[in-house]
Amino acid sequence: MCVMARPRKPLLSRERIVSTALALIDSAGLPALSTRRLAAELGVSGPSLYNHFTTKDEILDAVADTVIAQVDVSGFEAGADWRAGLLDWARSYRAALAAHPQIVPFLAQGPGRRPAGLKMADAAFGGMVRAGWPPAQATRVCAMVRYFVAGSALGSFARGFVDDPSAYDPADYPHLGQAHLLAEHQRQVDEGAFETGLRALVDGLALQHPELLPPDGG
Repeated sequence: MCVMARPRKPLLSRERIVSTALALIDSAGLPALSTRRLAAELGVSGPSLYNHFTTKDEILDAVADTVIAQVDVSGFEAGADWRAGLLDWARSYRAALAAHPQIVPFLAQGPGRRPAGLKMADAAFGGMVRAGWPPAQATRVCAMVRYFVAGSALGSFARGFVDDPSAYDPADYPHLGQAHLLAEHQRQVDEGAFETGLRALVDGLALQHPELLPPDGG
């Protein structure tokens, strides 16, 4: 009697499920994710997923945490300038979300119980409090950065304008004569807008709270 050898590696793993789910969300959008479709993408039966995740929400949580785990919060280490910490965090945060904009609406709900999300929140809040910010104000600042980053990563300002010059009749829109060029320069426009806004936020905080600047004034 011939006995078939077991595969050396299991057909499924949490990592494979999560990476496939993220790829599906990236390509087809958040509403496209279902356990049936995910199982089909993986080439397995639906019940197989439940050996690793109990519900679809658990899969979504794992996907979201995988994205947030890419965010660099090392700028909030002890002794660091809070301004540099905010700038580095916001840039890394936006890069992670901009790479996967379809998951942003889910991430915008907050970290819930997700470990990577909570670690990011803990690092940012802790860094601001160590720098001298009162806890209530540190909370507001971290929330403000999250709002700004999520909104920036959710869509493109430049892509919102069509590249047809005839859409911008000067009789109706006298100041949009170059609007058809925005999409062509999407990265420059969108990243420049983010950087301008981020700098304004951080500089504005520093002006409002000069007592929290490092001794050299930075």
